[in-house]
Amino acid sequence: MPYAFDPELAPLVPRLARIDYTDVETARKTLREITAATPAYWPREPVWVEHRTVPGEHAVPVRVYRPDRAVPPAPVVLYLHGGGFVLGDLAMVDSAAARVADQAGVVVVSVDYRLAPEHPFPAGLDDCYAALEWTVARAGDLAVDPDRVGVAGESAGGGLAAAVALLARDRGGPRLRHLCLLSPELDDRLDTPSARAFVDTPKWDRDNAAASWRHYLNGGDASELAAPARAVDLAGLPPAFIGVSEFDPLRDEDITFAHRLIQAGVRTELRYYPGTFHASYTAPVAVSRRMLADQVDAIRSALHG
Repeated sequence: MPYAFDPELAPLVPRLARIDYTDVETARKTLREITAATPAYWPREPVWVEHRTVPGEHAVPVRVYRPDRAVPPAPVVLYLHGGGFVLGDLAMVDSAAARVADQAGVVVVSVDYRLAPEHPFPAGLDDCYAALEWTVARAGDLAVDPDRVGVAGESAGGGLAAAVALLARDRGGPRLRHLCLLSPELDDRLDTPSARAFVDTPKWDRDNAAASWRHYLNGGDASELAAPARAVDLAGLPPAFIGVSEFDPLRDEDITFAHRLIQAGVRTELRYYPGTFHASYTAPVAVSRRMLADQVDAIRSALHG
């Protein structure tokens, strides 16, 4: 079906590679090629990168990004990559993590969580939550402020970020100051108007969403920690920012989640971007730059305010 894409985005759409999530190995190879061909972000000031490992039964690799201007103890953001719970790694969001660290003036901990289908739910979530606990427990070593902690995520990483916030609330875990979600993948039911209608949208469509959930749930029933849209009670979650694209199967579940947060008394900023599609914030055009600037502004305001 025809879509009224932003005039600067429209010419890019025919050149976008479609990733088929039913063929996991090919999809991963394609994403690695796209990542390698994408220009890297160059910080305005030095950002120091350190490779660390969160110990445990399943060791979790992380990258710590520390901007030169961050004054200890600095705010810290746990950053969770996208990829439909199936694809992605630290390299995929290397530029995103460096950009947030540089522009928001925060330390960023990027998490290389385990992927489905080899490691279905709750493996990836367990890794992300372990990384959060490690970050707070090692606050002195990392020179970060345990009282200024945020969690951010893109797409499936946004779904994981929301689940991490639910876990932290319910377990009496680290107190989060902010939850920052770009096009989060939240609802396995795929029963919204956007999820039903958008079967041929760029980068993410209904078929890929369905395959993603099949891999992640592995035949099991979805709980609210797997699909946070199913959570009955959203009260007590940290103040949130949610960025939503118009032509994205995830659009309506994201808007509904934002409305439910507001109704639960959670301070929430919802930004809706007409003419955009899933993950179009990676494109070198004005609306994409605005999406990323809004993300950075939300993090900076929440953790430095």
